[in-house]
Amino acid sequence: MRFSLQREAFLKPLAQVVNVVERRQTLPVLANFLVQVKDGQLSLTGTDLEVEMVSRISVDNANDGETTIPARKLFDIVRALPDGSVITVAQTGDKVTVSAGRSRFTLATLPSNDFPSVDEVEATDRIAISEATLKELIERTSFAMAQQDVRYYLNGLLFDVRDTLLRCVATDGHRLALCETPLETGTGNKRQIIVPRKGVTELQRLLEGGDREIELEIGRSHIRMKRDDAMFTSKLIDGRFPDYEAVIPIGADRLVTVDRELLKASLQRAAILSNEKYRGVRVEVSPGQLKISAHNPEQEEAQDEVEVDTQVSDLAIGFNVNYLLDALSALRDEQVVIQLRDSNSSALVREASNEKSRHVVMPLRL
Repeated sequence: MRFSLQREAFLKPLAQVVNVVERRQTLPVLANFLVQVKDGQLSLTGTDLEVEMVSRISVDNANDGETTIPARKLFDIVRALPDGSVITVAQTGDKVTVSAGRSRFTLATLPSNDFPSVDEVEATDRIAISEATLKELIERTSFAMAQQDVRYYLNGLLFDVRDTLLRCVATDGHRLALCETPLETGTGNKRQIIVPRKGVTELQRLLEGGDREIELEIGRSHIRMKRDDAMFTSKLIDGRFPDYEAVIPIGADRLVTVDRELLKASLQRAAILSNEKYRGVRVEVSPGQLKISAHNPEQEEAQDEVEVDTQVSDLAIGFNVNYLLDALSALRDEQVVIQLRDSNSSALVREASNEKSRHVVMPLRL
């Protein structure tokens, strides 16, 4: 096996795949990339048995072959070489040589036969979606995923497919984020799948935005994303996501319309003196005004006021300030609407112009 290519061109697929490779593995070969050259195409594969990433690129002076090369070392070597250098990788026996200019590195390899392959995905549903749309769905919701929760089904992102609608939903039990988009070609099916946290993180890193269309294949226990230069596969979480629609508040008819950036800045100021453990802020609503206050065990206090468009009077409610800030950061409009019912009910935060992205934040007792 042998191939040559520019450092910058080599670095991109390496960076895409290297994060999938865990630093600590049970099998030595999982620390390696599977490197395959065929018909002038280089294919790099990394896996941790949960997720698999394959990245492809055209190469010069290619001799077909395959082997596995230590992933981190190869990535660090290519990253450390000077800009503009042409890198040649050649295999002799059980070693590969990486050379560029006057630099030369010899790395040990492991046989490609030892490299595990992720099961074939027998797709029961296929979704065509633009890369930018999928990236936006994930960015607007993934922050609300739980981290290492015993309710393992919350440690991932729900993809809720409803024929001509795709929804992404995440919740950690204290807040919920939902974003939806219409699909041009319906699947004819209703299907809910949960993609684990690592799969979501790697998919988000891989997506570049833009109008390029990608294909999602959903199988019984895997999801696969196909793009002309990359293919990503992740196992699914085998569990049942809670009935999230029951959490979205009904009858929250007390509306507060506010400038998103002004509210965000005000909350950030109040958060400085909030209790470090509970991160609580008190929000008091009166006609035309929102008063935000916070205090901590050292008896320090912060107060801030924001002009708002509302007729609501005499309503005070507590929130975890981080949850409110996360929700506001995920929205895009200049104006946002906060829908409230009473001081013991969850708040719904959405953009003023549409309801495609909605955030539910539970109240906090202060």
